[in-house]
Amino acid sequence: MWLTNSSIGRKVIMSVSGIALILFLTFHGCMNVVALFSAEGYNWICEMLGANWYAVAATLGLAALVALHFIYAIILTLQNKKARGNNKYQVTDRPAKVEWASQNMFVLGVIVILGMLLHLYNFWYNMMFAELIGGDVTFATDGHYWIGQTFACPVYTVLYLVWLAALWFHLTHGFWSALQTLGWSGKIWFNRWKCIGNVYATVLILMFAAVVLCFQFRSLCCGACC
Repeated sequence: MWLTNSSIGRKVIMSVSGIALILFLTFHGCMNVVALFSAEGYNWICEMLGANWYAVAATLGLAALVALHFIYAIILTLQNKKARGNNKYQVTDRPAKVEWASQNMFVLGVIVILGMLLHLYNFWYNMMFAELIGGDVTFATDGHYWIGQTFACPVYTVLYLVWLAALWFHLTHGFWSALQTLGWSGKIWFNRWKCIGNVYATVLILMFAAVVLCFQFRSLCCGACC
């Protein structure tokens, strides 16, 4: 099948899965912003998602998308290294038109994955997973509580900001690159999609960063520590 056996097909899979993940991040970012204005509203959303069958199914689907995206990233990276052959050992300057993010997408992706694992530990493990195994569910749907607990710790705040920075670089390149692979980027729209992608990724990451920083500042005002 050309989708899995050809280089273009693999890039299409990367692009479609990447766009799907961007849509999820958009939903997640909008959801998180609610926590800045209403603890009750945010916890209501958490309760709606919780360990309900549709939320569990969506979580499994999301995990499959992440795995698919990462696996094909590894395949394409190894394929590119093989194609370069001995040239990979030569020291060359970065071409003027090649973005730094473009040359470091795999490394950025690894940082994003590590950040996601940290995020799962801090939130999913204490919320949905706690409900699924029938553990202590006292705060299982109190997402506002877990945000406050997590970002009362400066170490977690810094780690999340590093994660978000890597995610920003990954998204700014991945956004327009995915559209280009799918043929939605001609000569006229190439620069337009790059601009749109940069703005979109910046607004999206700022939504996440605003929550991190706001809850860190709140904890400092309240004299909390990790």
